[in-house]
Amino acid sequence: MPLLQRVAETSRRAVPFVLDGRPCEALEGDTILTALLTNGEQLRRSEFSGQPRAGFCLMGACQDCWVRLEDGRRLRACSNFIEPGMHVVTGAQPGAQP
Repeated sequence: MPLLQRVAETSRRAVPFVLDGRPCEALEGDTILTALLTNGEQLRRSEFSGQPRAGFCLMGACQDCWVRLEDGRRLRACSNFIEPGMHVVTGAQPGAQP
């Protein structure tokens, strides 16, 4: 079950993307963080403890929301927008490598 439930602004254009190998949809204008948390239970797993993480400051200061794209680029999920066809690798799912 997704961590966040969308209750407003549902009429924006759908944006398809891939999350840890799974096809998903977000809405145009969503940050990567919003897209991930409306499609899953966590942002990533901590590299130190293995515990689930969901972002912390939500404004790009804490460094907690880094994710990787399939091509190896690292992005802050809270301050970058989801793009059509984006392949996000969080390490939150078994077998996924952040």
